[in-house]
Amino acid sequence: MGYQSTRECIQALENAGQLLRIKEEVDPHLEMAEIQRRIYAEKGPAILFEKVKGCKFPCVSNLFGTPERARFIFKDTYDQVAAMVAAKVDPAALLKNPGKALKAGLSGLNALPKKVSPSAAPVFECRAKISDLPPVVSWPDDGGPFVTLPQVYSEHPDHPGKPMKSNLGMYRIQLSGNEFETDKEIGLHYQIHRGIGVHQKLHLDQNKPFRVAIFIGGPPAMTFSAVMPLPEGMPEVAFAGLLAGRRFRYAHYKDWTVSADADFCIIGTINGTKPEGPFGDHLGYYSLVHDFPCLEVEEVFHRKDAVWPFTVVGRPPQEDTTFGEVIHDMTGVAIPSELPGLKAVHAVDAAGVHPLLLAIGEERYTPYMKTIRPSELLTISNAVLGKGQLSLAKYLFIVNEADNPKLDIHDIPAYFTHLLERIKWERDLHFHTETSIDTLDYSGDALNHGSKVVFAASGDAFRTLETEKPDLENCAVVAPGILAAASTFDPETFARHLEGRISVDDFPLVVLCDEPEFAAKDFSNFLWVTFTRSNPARDIQGVGAEIRHKHWGCTGPLIIDARLKPHHAPPLIEDPDVTAKVDAIFADGGILSAIR
Repeated sequence: MGYQSTRECIQALENAGQLLRIKEEVDPHLEMAEIQRRIYAEKGPAILFEKVKGCKFPCVSNLFGTPERARFIFKDTYDQVAAMVAAKVDPAALLKNPGKALKAGLSGLNALPKKVSPSAAPVFECRAKISDLPPVVSWPDDGGPFVTLPQVYSEHPDHPGKPMKSNLGMYRIQLSGNEFETDKEIGLHYQIHRGIGVHQKLHLDQNKPFRVAIFIGGPPAMTFSAVMPLPEGMPEVAFAGLLAGRRFRYAHYKDWTVSADADFCIIGTINGTKPEGPFGDHLGYYSLVHDFPCLEVEEVFHRKDAVWPFTVVGRPPQEDTTFGEVIHDMTGVAIPSELPGLKAVHAVDAAGVHPLLLAIGEERYTPYMKTIRPSELLTISNAVLGKGQLSLAKYLFIVNEADNPKLDIHDIPAYFTHLLERIKWERDLHFHTETSIDTLDYSGDALNHGSKVVFAASGDAFRTLETEKPDLENCAVVAPGILAAASTFDPETFARHLEGRISVDDFPLVVLCDEPEFAAKDFSNFLWVTFTRSNPARDIQGVGAEIRHKHWGCTGPLIIDARLKPHHAPPLIEDPDVTAKVDAIFADGGILSAIR
């Protein structure tokens, strides 16, 4: 049976040798976050900070630091949930017919929330103020302390008090700073394509107060369910019950529905907007200050034995990388099964997840002749870009399965080689201009505004990619056929500069960047620089560029301008003084010298 609280989970991890206790006082301002980043990078244990400077609550991080630990936390149900997805069982149907759940090895009853009396809800044992909560700050220029593992709960206005009509999402919460009135207001940041936005609009349309509850901690299944991409009609609290192996318990307080077993709960009402941010985010840059919903705080509750879970968000890989790996392991087969012809899809974590999608599709339109150009791949790409959060992708690369049935979509360098050996720039680029992109992506012209491009490749390889550095100043070879180069030229002038100097059959892809050696040092650097710092319609240029029948293409190498630009957000850099302090903690004689 699943854990009912964070402390229960911590105890189980400690019994299994997967917990590190830090008994010395640690500062929640930057220091705890840098310790978390280092231990995560070493695939280390969960970390319990027993003594947090200026705060009475202990904090825990790295709970989901490895896929193996996530499997351990959900060991009683993990395989059953994965089997249910693989068998294409409709989770929503379990709610209407629990008997079907038995065939999937699950108890459908666990998907049904259970109402309890407030007196039976541990979360109501104590009250606090926002300023009592752990003020964890992860990056030097963050706008204040943030809740980084929140479970934000909202309900449909036509079904108040009904968890089966709820949304549970992980939307960051700013506890103080900017213009927020201390202990009375906090910031709630959610991006486009989020379920809470639907609820907020419905409340506004009906002129009803939009009440929101924020849960922190409690059953780990609740935290995990808040980030799950679930099918329409499947509430996250129902999935949390299936994953926990026990029903989601809730109680009512005035007009709010509250998770009975949460470690902490903040309740309030959304009223207007206020500036929120900056915040170090998962693209590896700061998301800047923008107006987002402001929550007027009604109450803060917590358990007597409450522990505050947190994570650190930054350039991948971080702990949210593991969330993605576990979600793919548990549900990765679902998306291809929903889109005919799609064999595999991979949101590339090293590129910040949303900026770059890789896909493998199947050409079936003309089985009686060999495919000579992408056909069905383009149909599939439109379906992918219309699917939930996949629609936030800026770059979608798609290739034909039949050209190499053994191609592994997770072997990213091999995938790029396969595509670059086959793609024809004059034909195989397809742009979507003046459209929406991820809220956290500052490569576009304005918030949520940018462009997309599809790279589609099908057929036999017709070029052999070069690996030797060409006779070109300020450049470095990233991988076969990929060159990183620095220049003060604008992309169009640089394209003319390259003409006759580099063959498209040697280096079909050239990335203009600030530091070619950094981009070429490892493939992750190339992915991060190229796809987080470019807006396709604005930053793609090419040698021999032309527009034919309103279709843009080029006959020579393709150029992506991935230099930092004035409108971009600044990258995340650690505070040198804090880094030196944490260096001492991990050095010989330091309290964490054993973990290096």
